[in-house]
Amino acid sequence: MAYVVGGRAAARVPFPQLSDREREVLDLIARGLDNTAISRRLVLSPKTVRNHVSNVLTKLAVPDRSAAIVRAREEGLGQG
Repeated sequence: MAYVVGGRAAARVPFPQLSDREREVLDLIARGLDNTAISRRLVLSPKTVRNHVSNVLTKLAVPDRSAAIVRAREEGLGQG
């Protein structure tokens, strides 16, 4: 989905309440990666990844990782 800003089409950013890094972590979760794989992919400590996952779950008001995956995929994340 897109909308027009200043005469140009701009892509809608899913979950604007998330930081760019949190959105990136959510995308990787939706692709099926576990925290260890996300840690390696983003060159982050496992603790940092756990913190990002926790923040994502809180900000999306979902009870668990599975619910976050469903929400992410509904918004087009985890597809590429």
